[in-house]
Amino acid sequence: MQNQPERKNVHAKYEEEKEQEQEQEKKSTTDKQNEIPLMALNHVSRLCKNVKESVDFYTKVLGFVLIERPQAFDFNGAWLFNYGVGIHLVQAKDEDRLPSDTDTLDPMDNHISFQSEDMEGMVERVKQLNVKYLKRTVGEEEGAAIDQLFFRDPDGHMIEICNCENVKLIPQRSIGRIKLPFDRHIPPLELGKKDDANAAKA
Repeated sequence: MQNQPERKNVHAKYEEEKEQEQEQEKKSTTDKQNEIPLMALNHVSRLCKNVKESVDFYTKVLGFVLIERPQAFDFNGAWLFNYGVGIHLVQAKDEDRLPSDTDTLDPMDNHISFQSEDMEGMVERVKQLNVKYLKRTVGEEEGAAIDQLFFRDPDGHMIEICNCENVKLIPQRSIGRIKLPFDRHIPPLELGKKDDANAAKA
């Protein structure tokens, strides 16, 4: 049989645990309220002066696949998809809105970047397709060298290919806010019978 001091200690421990549970529930509720309901990068949109030329570039140079575009869009354009991200091409009504400098390759300029596991293979690919490029390596002194390959699409939008997995991501704030790639949404893919057969062989 418990004496008076023991009963007080048990009650105090119970109250402490109950208070901790309430604080945890409150924190969990606050975290959910503050969480931004985003999933992943869905697509990058690019204005272009010639949709067909841009489609040829993104399919031949970068391996994107042309996909059906919703019929609700009544303007000239094209949708491409691969690697978990889409490229949406839109026919420019005013070519003055396209990049003015289509020749200079400046790594500090706006660009989109794709990660590659075979940088030399990508260099050979752009060479074969006569695409002007800039190749450089940075970060060697820190022991995590990054190879970078820069070039432009037919409309002057710059593209980077890199092996950026060599760089460790070090969050400056809570890592709990980072959603890693396995948590991203991939749009449902509808394959025809021919595509199913090809996929089975792959």
